[in-house]
Amino acid sequence: MASTFSSTGFNFSNELRNNFIADKGLHLPKATSTGTTIVGCLFKDGIVLGADTRATEGPIVADKNCEKIHYITENIRCCGAGTAADTEFTTALISSNMELHALSTGRQPRVVTAMTMLKQMLFRYQGHVGAALVLGGVDATGPHLFTIHPHGSTDKLPYVTMGSGSLAAMAVFESGWRANMERADALALVKAAISAGIFNDLGSGSNIDACIITASSTEMLRNVEMPNMRVQKERTYGFRRGTTAWKSESIRDLVIDEQVTHLVSEAMDTT
Repeated sequence: MASTFSSTGFNFSNELRNNFIADKGLHLPKATSTGTTIVGCLFKDGIVLGADTRATEGPIVADKNCEKIHYITENIRCCGAGTAADTEFTTALISSNMELHALSTGRQPRVVTAMTMLKQMLFRYQGHVGAALVLGGVDATGPHLFTIHPHGSTDKLPYVTMGSGSLAAMAVFESGWRANMERADALALVKAAISAGIFNDLGSGSNIDACIITASSTEMLRNVEMPNMRVQKERTYGFRRGTTAWKSESIRDLVIDEQVTHLVSEAMDTT
């Protein structure tokens, strides 16, 4: 009798199926790039989150200054990488649920509650909701920082990166992060990490957004640094009228014939 459980090691049982599907002309899904750099790190008094502002559509830059740090609650924010619509609506849904949870319990919501809601939702859709998230906040138990992958797996670390520029950003964190950093040092480190993603990853670019969360306040720093400002061109390209000559000119009247018929309305019979 064959065992119900598969043997240990790699399983290639779907290879024949995938080859059959490919031969029929159905293209299998390819690995996609999230096209973003989002980071977060702990410091002495709380959390600093950071993100770039480039939204891509394949090889096209669709938005140069989009906002990737999403509101969850007053003390919790979530950075999103991946499919823009998925990150936007997933965080909006969890933000609504967190507000209902706070009204139900009468207490300030905790970061781990938001993390659990997000991971359960993403796991339910088995990765088809393309949202890679960095969740950070400060609650009654202190500061917390999580990463949430599109399939629902999570990590809790003192500094995290996600997105296509995450490797460049992680190199900055690995070399520069230390425990109990001051606010200014942590913000400078986050800006350096996002800059590394912007200048070393084609899917990341434009400006730097940051968010500083402490036990007493949440400060959103929109476009805190703009390293890609368009500079003034050295020369102007204005040409006087008549510089480019043409051989012939033809002007066509698009309205060939127009007739206006006035309608005479009769008075309404009120008898």
